Amino acid sequence: MSDAERARKLRRRQMHERQAVIFGVLMAFLALAFATAAAIYTGNLELPWAKKDFLVAPTPTITRIPAPCPPVGALPVAANQITVNVYNGAGITGLARTTAATLTERGFVVATTANAISSYTGTARISFGYAGVAQAYTIAAQIDDAELLIDGRVDASVDVTLGEAFLALRAAENVTLDPAVPLVGAPGCVRFESLAPAPTSTPTVDPAAPPAAG
Repeated sequence: MSDAERARKLRRRQMHERQAVIFGVLMAFLALAFATAAAIYTGNLELPWAKKDFLVAPTPTITRIPAPCPPVGALPVAANQITVNVYNGAGITGLARTTAATLTERGFVVATTANAISSYTGTARISFGYAGVAQAYTIAAQIDDAELLIDGRVDASVDVTLGEAFLALRAAENVTLDPAVPLVGAPGCVRFESLAPAPTSTPTVDPAAPPAAG
């Protein structure tokens, strides 16, 4: 065998050895990566950057303002002084229309009858602003298990969203409101004065008074 052939054979052997080392390192790395991934997946190994707390977005907390109790001494409001909007959140054809007709028969002023933007699974949701607390409680006396929800409206109107559990208004003879007896707050209600925004007043300026010193 010539020197050239021996050199070629040596180079081939060295190349095969290098390839064997490279393949061995790659296989060991893959085996280690697989074992690590399996340990993390099964919870046997935790890495600071791989904790589930960091991988799962936190669930936002929904804060709902509690319903206010009626102001101290507040009496039921006469039906013909209450403007109510009736919305169908149950998807039952004609539910808002027939309920609005009954409220009208009882003297309430129905301004709007329409489908709700989204469905509601409860009995009924009564939405109102701080100016309509007594009106909302007067409406709530007409409905069993109604939910009271305060919102940011500034007028005294009341929205009634009928839900999937709604069957009908309470029978008129079972509405026990006494016009001379103050309204009773719903269970868990919060004192009205602690929730209602403080009234604002504009200072009166006397145009004849001299300007204040700056």
